[in-house]
Amino acid sequence: MQLKSLQIQNIRSYEDQTITFPQGSTLLSGDIGAGKTTILLAIEFALFGLQPSQKGTSLLKTNQEQAKVELHLEIDNKEIIIERSLKKTKKSVTQDYSSITINQEKFEGSVTEIKSKILKLLNYPPEFAKKTNLLYKFTVYTPQEEMKQIILEPGDIRLNTLRHVFGIDKYKRIEENLSILTSKLREKARLFELITQDIDEEKQNLENKKQNLEDLKKLKTQLTQQHEQALEKSKEKEKALEEVQEKINQKQTLENEKSKSELLIREKSQQITSTKNNISNIQYQLKETQELKFDEGEYTALDQRVKFQESKHQELEKEFIQIVSKINSQDSKKQETESLQNKISHLENCPTCLQEVSENYKQNISQKTSQEIKQLQESINQLTKQRTYLEKQLESIKNSIEEYKKRKSDLEIRKVKLETIKEKQQRIQDLEKQMQATNEDTETLKKHIETIEKSIKEYDKYETIYKTKKEELNQTKTNQEKLAIKKAETNKEIQLLGIQINEVKEKIQKKQEIKTKAEKIKHIESWISNKFLDLILFTEKQVMLSLKQEFSTLFSDWFSTLVSDSLTASLDDDFSPVITQQDYELDYSFLSGGERTAIALAYRLSLNQVINSLLSNIKTSNLVILDEPTDGFSDQQLDKMRDVLHQLNTEQLILVSHEQKIEGFVDNIIRIQKDNGISRIE
Repeated sequence: MQLKSLQIQNIRSYEDQTITFPQGSTLLSGDIGAGKTTILLAIEFALFGLQPSQKGTSLLKTNQEQAKVELHLEIDNKEIIIERSLKKTKKSVTQDYSSITINQEKFEGSVTEIKSKILKLLNYPPEFAKKTNLLYKFTVYTPQEEMKQIILEPGDIRLNTLRHVFGIDKYKRIEENLSILTSKLREKARLFELITQDIDEEKQNLENKKQNLEDLKKLKTQLTQQHEQALEKSKEKEKALEEVQEKINQKQTLENEKSKSELLIREKSQQITSTKNNISNIQYQLKETQELKFDEGEYTALDQRVKFQESKHQELEKEFIQIVSKINSQDSKKQETESLQNKISHLENCPTCLQEVSENYKQNISQKTSQEIKQLQESINQLTKQRTYLEKQLESIKNSIEEYKKRKSDLEIRKVKLETIKEKQQRIQDLEKQMQATNEDTETLKKHIETIEKSIKEYDKYETIYKTKKEELNQTKTNQEKLAIKKAETNKEIQLLGIQINEVKEKIQKKQEIKTKAEKIKHIESWISNKFLDLILFTEKQVMLSLKQEFSTLFSDWFSTLVSDSLTASLDDDFSPVITQQDYELDYSFLSGGERTAIALAYRLSLNQVINSLLSNIKTSNLVILDEPTDGFSDQQLDKMRDVLHQLNTEQLILVSHEQKIEGFVDNIIRIQKDNGISRIE
């Protein structure tokens, strides 16, 4: 990776500034507080955004609402532009916008998305994505004071930090995960053992159920035989009962026949009574008929009178109709004449010739019509009198006809009654013969009933026999039903027991499988605890030992370059610097400021080389940024910085220092000054 340029707006003490980074070594020169470190922070912000522990207020210029950085760089011949911005809200300062352009193809996304793309371009391992830029921090840019802090940290904290930096904290995670895994495996094995601890009892329970099943099958066979015998016995009882029932049915038939005969006797008795009543009625009718008389001459005379009166009535009706017709005709003429008289009296002009009609003419016409109306009215009155007279005659004739017809009808009834005397006498004889025959039938039926009653008494004993047979059949059926119920219950028990046996078998099988799993889990837990964990610990130890040897050698070489030959440096097991003078270990607190800076710088450069060697494919291996690496150096130590910078042999080196002597050791110088609180490039 090579930095090309950086544009910053409203970042700390800068308003709007563009910085160009050439290849080789470049010194950011200026007084303390001029704004040199701000450029380094802006580069880190452009690459990774705000860090979890970093606040936006530490970058945003005071009294400004927004800030922006735009970093141009090159990775593997790809031109890359990264843009990020900050925005002030009511509560805090947050990241507002982020984008990345690769070979003029721009992508706008969230802070996390842009960071992921940058880490991929830098070829940083994925596990470093959530490690607060440790890899960049310890290979590219580490503030000198932070490196001193790492050196002074307790050994276990430093080791954990270096594990993260070296990317071998996975061994520690493996150890922790293995501890969790073995604990869970032991817990699971104990759980499986608890589940399977009663497997022998289950097996014994299975054997007991199998024995119970065999016993139930034998009982089922016995019950089946007993049930079949009960069925045969029931059939025999039913057959005997049917025979007795047949006798009872025969008795019932006789009783029904007796009832029918008794019913016939009652009907015969009713017939005799009815016949006697009929004879009495006919004899009474004969007595009445003998007193009646019929005169043929009187009947003929009445018939002739009826015919004469009916003929006379027809003639009068014709005459009456003619008179009514004449009355209607005369009345119609009268109305027409009155209407004409009324019209003439109101006529002014003749409707034909349209001449005026005179009053004399009207009076003449009126007199003629009045005379005509008078004649018509007299004719109507005369006809009305005739109509009234005819109405009275018709009514009188009608009454006479009805009287004659009534007398004729009475004579006809007498004649009919007299003609039926012989028939009634013959009817009496027939009824007497019928009554005699009915009496004979009644006597025969009474004798038949006596015969039936004798037969019924012979069948009385079968009712008692039927009750006995019925009770025996009921007992047999009850026993049969009990056997059937017991057989069904036994069969149900066999089915349930079969299901239980299968369930127990499945349960035993599952527990056997669980037991096998428990043994396998215990074997795995034992292998992890006794072999695999030892292998991981050994591997970690060997890796750390190898890193420690390489790190210690590099640290010793860099330290010897920076300080006098009287002091030597090395690293102990927790990577803490050990400074000796003539085989005497010196305490860190007794060292001078320059010596402490030399330790921190040597540690920083050694760590850079170890990490770049370990992770040879990362794209930041050719870039080193040193912030005030010479703080507290003597002139003699400053002279040795030339050798240090030459030995670094990196494509792009950026130094931050206010030491003028360093200007002679670098290829390029960027001078920064600050006026009225605003930083700018000279």
